[in-house]
Amino acid sequence: MFPSPVLASPRFDLTVRVGCSLVYEVTGTASLLLNAQPRPNRAHAVVFESLSLGHDLRTDRFTDAHGNAVCRVHLARGTNSIRHDAIVAASSLVDNADLPPVTPETPGELPPELLRYTLPSRYCDSDKLTNFAWEKFGQVEHGLPRVTAISRWLHENIEYRYMSGRADFSAWDILQRGYGVCRDFAHLAIALNRTFNLPARYVTGHLPDIGFPDPENHMDFHAYAEVYVGGHWFTTDARFHVPRIGRIKVSCGHDAVDGAFSTIFGGAALTYFQVWAYQVPRGTVGVGDPLDFSRRLDNRWTVQTESPW
Repeated sequence: MFPSPVLASPRFDLTVRVGCSLVYEVTGTASLLLNAQPRPNRAHAVVFESLSLGHDLRTDRFTDAHGNAVCRVHLARGTNSIRHDAIVAASSLVDNADLPPVTPETPGELPPELLRYTLPSRYCDSDKLTNFAWEKFGQVEHGLPRVTAISRWLHENIEYRYMSGRADFSAWDILQRGYGVCRDFAHLAIALNRTFNLPARYVTGHLPDIGFPDPENHMDFHAYAEVYVGGHWFTTDARFHVPRIGRIKVSCGHDAVDGAFSTIFGGAALTYFQVWAYQVPRGTVGVGDPLDFSRRLDNRWTVQTESPW
């Protein structure tokens, strides 16, 4: 267990526990890229964090081209158990509430390092969606109104089907199929925004049910999008199309290739997978403690805040 500094901020008035437990069975030589630790973010800060990578497994750590903290883990033959657990100080503000009104940039005004987020990628094949995008959204005001219109249309016209994801489907494929999982909603939102030269990137992280009860009680890694407008990255999540509270961002990139929580090289199979993300009373839970969902403060419409960290 190791502590991380928490920035003094009146916004950090929630405590959220996030983490995952993964088991891989290895039949030969194998390694994986693990991308599961929360990124620094204006809306949250890690208080305590624990990352267990099995028994004396050789590990290299690096930061990838999108700023994600990645561990390359060299797996051993047999069973390999990996566990991440974190206590995070978070804000009770909804998505984008602390961002100002903005005016979108032209492509010539964008920072050069963001131009890559306007281009087609493996899963965000915006070049195939240009005609559709302009027919549906060409008359909408450029910038955040257009971002919002795209999110609303996807939410109302693409069906969410749990466990329907396919690793080989792109945004274009999902538009033809008409249903998908959060990854697919994110890819479509990104691809459509890119057709209008709005930089958009794929984001993965945790989304607790704070102020938004989930009758199915899902706790999983969640995918959504961020769009760059007027000097800021704005969250857009067509899966829900409502401002949410307590997102814990883990990684970002062009599409799901950059945002996968693990990428396997060699003979390894994921045999166990559990994810948790829920609000807890401050000071009652530590990293590594057994999971006890009776302590949850979320999964209800009311939001229970605490004094700022």
